[in-house]
Amino acid sequence: MAFRGTRTQFLILLFFAYGRGYATVDTNGVFDEVMHIMNGGFKYTNVPDVEEYDFIVVGAGSAGSVIANRLTEVHHWKVLLLEAGRRETTFSKTPILTPLLQFTDYNWGYTTEPTEKACLGLLNGRCAWPRGKALGGSSAINYMMYVRGNPDDYDRWHSLGNPGWSYDDVLPYFLKSEDANLANADPTYHRSGGYLRVSNTEVSELAEVFFAAGRELGYEKIDPNTREQIGFCEVYATVKDGYRQSVASAFLEPMEKRANLKIITEALVGKVLIDPITREAYGVEYVRDGKQFTATARKEVIISAGACNSPQILMLSGVGPQQHLHDLGIKPIHDLPVGQTLYDHIVYIGTAMTINTTTSFNIQAALQSTKDLAKDLPRIPLVEAYAYIATNESENKNYPDIEIHLVSLNPLLKHVLKPREDVYQAMLSQIEKGNPIGLVPKLLHPKSVGYLRLKSSNPYDHPLFYPNYFSDPDDVDKRTLIAGMRFVHRLSKTDAFKKIDLQWHDRGALGCEEFEDDSDEYWSCALGLLSTSGLHQTSTCKMGPSDDPKAVVDHELRVYGIRRLRVADASVIPIPTSDHLNAPTIMIGEKAADLIKAYWKNGDQSCLDSEEDDNEICHRF
Repeated sequence: MAFRGTRTQFLILLFFAYGRGYATVDTNGVFDEVMHIMNGGFKYTNVPDVEEYDFIVVGAGSAGSVIANRLTEVHHWKVLLLEAGRRETTFSKTPILTPLLQFTDYNWGYTTEPTEKACLGLLNGRCAWPRGKALGGSSAINYMMYVRGNPDDYDRWHSLGNPGWSYDDVLPYFLKSEDANLANADPTYHRSGGYLRVSNTEVSELAEVFFAAGRELGYEKIDPNTREQIGFCEVYATVKDGYRQSVASAFLEPMEKRANLKIITEALVGKVLIDPITREAYGVEYVRDGKQFTATARKEVIISAGACNSPQILMLSGVGPQQHLHDLGIKPIHDLPVGQTLYDHIVYIGTAMTINTTTSFNIQAALQSTKDLAKDLPRIPLVEAYAYIATNESENKNYPDIEIHLVSLNPLLKHVLKPREDVYQAMLSQIEKGNPIGLVPKLLHPKSVGYLRLKSSNPYDHPLFYPNYFSDPDDVDKRTLIAGMRFVHRLSKTDAFKKIDLQWHDRGALGCEEFEDDSDEYWSCALGLLSTSGLHQTSTCKMGPSDDPKAVVDHELRVYGIRRLRVADASVIPIPTSDHLNAPTIMIGEKAADLIKAYWKNGDQSCLDSEEDDNEICHRF
């Protein structure tokens, strides 16, 4: 992509405005209008104001944007899409500036409650959970990696009692959305012509070293979006013409002129309106500019606010654990285990290393001159390549349980991760010197189950998050991540990394000195100190059959016990996928839209009008 000097200089100015203070910035008014012009003048006021719609979609994230697009393909259906955040700008769409987005109002700014077995080396024992608050949701602030997960992930969903969610069932929905711009792509697994551009990224010299190291250990370079997922991978990214392509950019911008869609940004939904007698959803209440509004839906309300916000909205609406709602003064309408299942990937971040070359990407260096910044604006920061392995803890050697990220480190990460100062100085301060990199292991299939609760009945109060990392009774999570760390050590000792003089700078985990180096006890202590979130929360509105005591929605994403209400986003995922969530969540949006279309276009009123208690789906829907 080509950048004129004036735009580049403006973006440098934005870096200082956003980055130096490391705080949320109020960007309304003149700034917002300037960015609106730079963003091509795209506005979200394309239909007359109306109070009643056929469908209301809550949340314009990776699923909600897709659903709004697909439902408005039916021209006589009117759809309202509500988003708590604001529209994207050129700043947010510029890949190199991604780390700075966490310090803006594009981020909800969530943190966990203090945990007992992880995040202990971070400020106040809390892990940061940045989540996107913008059109596009977290796809507007993520690192743009496109990974679908392993085929076995979806076959396991199916085996848990969710028909229609096997790999063969969902692959067409991945293909439907994709516009692949990939070298040597297998047409069985990649298609062009969809809304979402998936592109190759520049492979750095350091990434080539990583691939060579993998070959020394017997691993080949693969496309992780096929049936084979054990191996080393270059980054496929949702980038188009050098800019981030969030799901809003892909699915909403092209339908700007559709007369049957209304998008309202900066609209916080307080609750879904549900008739307590019929248990039927008929609208929502939302707040915008300090004023409360009501919108009603003739057909359905679809909640797509994400794994952190969808359960919050359900509980504020009276759908959730009955006693918890009573305790907060919320009148329960239906008792469901909302928020009682929460999974998250776990990463260990205590791997500070240096190399003797400048082959890795350095955001500081790029920001030092207008020329370098213009050249590097399209670069994907942080992750340069990655790998999937199956450790000796995995029951299936073709099913990965650890991902290794090759990352280029920089001092900004101190403000992202928020370690305690003593821990930072002892274990991470090397990122301020030389050419720092990291080999970061991630646990893909956690057994530990967390939960979330409402803080209060006020929708402006963030929920309380209890991830319960490393709480599984058999310590499988910890053993697997320790095996991942030992693989990282083997990888770092290969000839490929020796050639660039890779050096570890971990002077020992603070407070773990009593344990023998590389012992299980040492690594258990170290993991507690510097393990943190992989930022892939799922399952808080878990999909499952009617006899699953933890299920909130059925296999058609209908909320049990409440008519005309569905949830469609990462919160419905029954067990985590093998890594990044953007692609699976887009797939969920595509499939949800087809489920809704089939239901209403076929005129199927069997559940909505049924009073029969012996109908299993209707009994809980």
